Amino acid sequence: MAENIKDLNYTEDSIQVLEGLDAVRKRPGMYIGSTDSRGLHHLVWEIVDNSIDEALAGVCTEINVTLEKDGSVTVKDNGRGVPIGMHKGSNKSTPEIIFSVLHAGGKFGGDGYKTSGGLHGVGSSVVNALSSKFKVTIHRDGLISTIKFNNGGKLSSPLKQIGTSKVTGTMVNFLPDETMFSTTKFSFSTISERLKESALLNSGLKITLKDERSDKYVEYLFENGLTEFVNELKGDQKALSNPVLIKGIDSQIEVEIALTYTNDFSENIMGFANNVKTSDGGTHITGFKTGLLKALNEYGKSQNIIKEKDKKLDSTDIREGLIAIVTVKVPENLIQYEGQTKGKLGTSEARFACERITEQNFSFWLQENKTIAILIIEKALLARKARDEARKARQAVRDQKAKSKGKTMLGKLTPAQGKNKLNNELFLVEGDSAGGSAKSGRDKKFQAILPLRGKVINAEKTKLIDLLKNEEITTIINAIGAGIGSDFDIEDINYGKIIIMTDADTDGAHIQTLLLTFFYRYMKELITNKNVYIAMPPLFKVTQSNKKDFIYLWTEDELVEYMKKSKNKVDIQRYKGLGEMNADQLWETTMDPEQRKIIQITVEDALAAENTFRTLMGDNAEKRKEWIEENVKFTLEDNTEFVEI
Repeated sequence: MAENIKDLNYTEDSIQVLEGLDAVRKRPGMYIGSTDSRGLHHLVWEIVDNSIDEALAGVCTEINVTLEKDGSVTVKDNGRGVPIGMHKGSNKSTPEIIFSVLHAGGKFGGDGYKTSGGLHGVGSSVVNALSSKFKVTIHRDGLISTIKFNNGGKLSSPLKQIGTSKVTGTMVNFLPDETMFSTTKFSFSTISERLKESALLNSGLKITLKDERSDKYVEYLFENGLTEFVNELKGDQKALSNPVLIKGIDSQIEVEIALTYTNDFSENIMGFANNVKTSDGGTHITGFKTGLLKALNEYGKSQNIIKEKDKKLDSTDIREGLIAIVTVKVPENLIQYEGQTKGKLGTSEARFACERITEQNFSFWLQENKTIAILIIEKALLARKARDEARKARQAVRDQKAKSKGKTMLGKLTPAQGKNKLNNELFLVEGDSAGGSAKSGRDKKFQAILPLRGKVINAEKTKLIDLLKNEEITTIINAIGAGIGSDFDIEDINYGKIIIMTDADTDGAHIQTLLLTFFYRYMKELITNKNVYIAMPPLFKVTQSNKKDFIYLWTEDELVEYMKKSKNKVDIQRYKGLGEMNADQLWETTMDPEQRKIIQITVEDALAAENTFRTLMGDNAEKRKEWIEENVKFTLEDNTEFVEI
């Protein structure tokens, strides 16, 4: 971190008020995305990110997160502590303004923080608005001060001094309002993965997580965060070298990059701007790719590995097997994002900074590591050859599809009749039997059915050229209609929803993960754009003794609760597979938009997603079995961990 940001003036004058808090409880989704498990955990991210911003400012070395027994969460840091004086322009204390007024915080004034992960003056007040209890304890100016709110941000105890202190920092405790969320149960694994990612991005920052509900505890502290991050992503893959660390400052932008090459053929590049994950890339990723390509092409030519008669390597070629973390710290006056979600960095200066720093530093590394450099170039040349073969294979697929007017290449697809592509749904169904029921029971106006035969090929361990030879995969590619890999274009998809419908057993879970792996590696935008879903068929049909009245139940817990309340003798049918349902049953339980239960697939945490796919699709069968047994319970609540990849 730059030394000159440690003495920033963070006082009452740093806080500026922009507007009120009125709409948060009325429309919480506008502020935290949703009111399900994802939205619940977003509350934690908002408070933790405030502490992370203190670390970015060079004034915080430790963050402690505790999941309390009463369902609340405590986040404590040893930063500067929130200013405790009266706020100028109002008759309220500064903490009251920060935590109860939307758009009030130290990121707006320009002198509180040089860089930050976002306008978190919004975040802390939103968390308060969606909590039944919210308490802040501040160590600052030699004092310990507290302020309390309840019932959605209403002040219950004004700021008061309760003691003296020789340390500084802020501690926030909040209890989510159960009337605002579908669940208020926090996941230890979800939070720990996110905190681990934050620690990896901030070398020297200690982050702990304690679960008072179960006595679980983890501690993260990485002295070489980015290189350790790359090793985490690498997993069991064999690397061509130890991670390469690139650092530099250009145009006021701090750039830090770690990268390595593996013998694998998929790429994995993650970008972060001011600690915010840029899932959709942006200028910093573009600059990094350009700088890397220039360095490798120049080195390849200088060593006569790339002959004069040969065309230069393409950007796609040099990214096969590449694992890279690209982080930038951009001053507040330069930071620009595309869209409200901050998923894509738009700062033009970041592109040129990353390009220049990458090209210069990686060129020097190549010169100093000739043996490994040659291996990387040769790997890229093989990738170029494979790309040419894959291009020919894709063209052959397109030619065959055109020649047969799509009938052959679409296999057993039963298409939807509707012309509104985004309204249409594609069901990928396990087995011909279930496929037949789904075909008979569907609404043909907007639902298409594609039965799958057996297990799908493992995309994690298969080259693209071999994937394109697989009939099942090519059928899926052509049904979706948007291409594959570098050719994939989300604008061309034939369906707004792709719904995976499998049996509720271990084989069904394996098929789900195989399909998700394929989408994640070769049609990633389907997942980031939230077009992929998992259908949730019921586990039980309970019929009353009169043989006429019945009810469907989705979980073991639902069955237990129902049986406690039932006074009559009932017949319980346990569905072992989709094929046991007739067309009407499959429609009303699993396919009817008015009654079905489906789960949207999202990528909540980059590191967790990579670890999940490496575990599920890697060579360690025992590790894969353990993960499925621990995480896949085939219930709506328990499946959350599984689907939020």
